[in-house]
Amino acid sequence: QVQLLESGGGLVQAGGSLRLACAASGRTSSIFTMGWFRQAPGKEREFVAAIRISGGSTYYADSVKGRFTIDRDNAKNMVLLQMNSLKPEDTAVYYCAARRYSNFAMRISDYDYWGQGTQVTVSS
Repeated sequence: QVQLLESGGGLVQAGGSLRLACAASGRTSSIFTMGWFRQAPGKEREFVAAIRISGGSTYYADSVKGRFTIDRDNAKNMVLLQMNSLKPEDTAVYYCAARRYSNFAMRISDYDYWGQGTQVTVSS
């Protein structure tokens, strides 16, 4: 089993920045891809970004491309999400997810492990 714990959420004004962190523990050797999803009130959970643990290839949703950056620290078993130029529509609970395969995936069902989520609120 793998446990994921997110941190770094909070309240920020539009145009500001936040950095989210996800710490993985347990059988981390079984993880090949990690990603971030978000769920706004009344909406479905959606893909934000993903990164391959080996090699560091990244993939982003169009809505965050150019503003968000996903990175990993393999030594610490952590994945980071740097969010810049935040907009009110970025307000959501952000979830860290891990996948046991290295090919990129954007569906919720493609990810095997999930964190509890961290709230990000962007005020206008």
